[in-house]
Amino acid sequence: MAKLPLSQRWTSADLALLPDNGKRYEIIDGELYVSRQPHAYHQAVCTALTIALGEWSRATHSGLTIIAPGLVFAEDDDVVPDLVWISRERFATAVDESGHLREAPDLAIEVLSPGWTNEQRDREVKRKLYSRRGVLEYWIVDWRARRVDVFRRRESGLELLQSLNEADQLESPILPGFSLAVHEIFADVPQSAT
Repeated sequence: MAKLPLSQRWTSADLALLPDNGKRYEIIDGELYVSRQPHAYHQAVCTALTIALGEWSRATHSGLTIIAPGLVFAEDDDVVPDLVWISRERFATAVDESGHLREAPDLAIEVLSPGWTNEQRDREVKRKLYSRRGVLEYWIVDWRARRVDVFRRRESGLELLQSLNEADQLESPILPGFSLAVHEIFADVPQSAT
């Protein structure tokens, strides 16, 4: 294996030197973040959202739903959101020859993984990155609390608009006609798991 750089600032080129060991490596502002494989319920929630957004997207022909895309804003901002939705117009200019997105998707979704570090990364660090890079909406999904926090772009960036619980409907002006009962997102997560 190649020797890892001792530099303090990580880049996309450094990711190629890391082992392919099932961990997720991301770089935000030159700092390396490492995550373990997610919990099965995390993945069940991602699947539910993928199906709902995918069906709506195919019916409207308005965009693409992409699971865990490479989102490379810059050499020192290289992340893998759990799920994105990107309009066809944005996608036409966002994808590079390697199949990575180089521009912000319309919607980024992160499903929280256990642990303070993971939660802090999604709630603060990634929210700031997505805000800075032009994401229009950001959903943070907490399968343990069975809640979806919706952040929407305002003048100052992505701001918390609402926290939805299982009795609510998830809708968005960037997804005209899309509506999903929040309880459906967590249908495969037993109450006892939370």
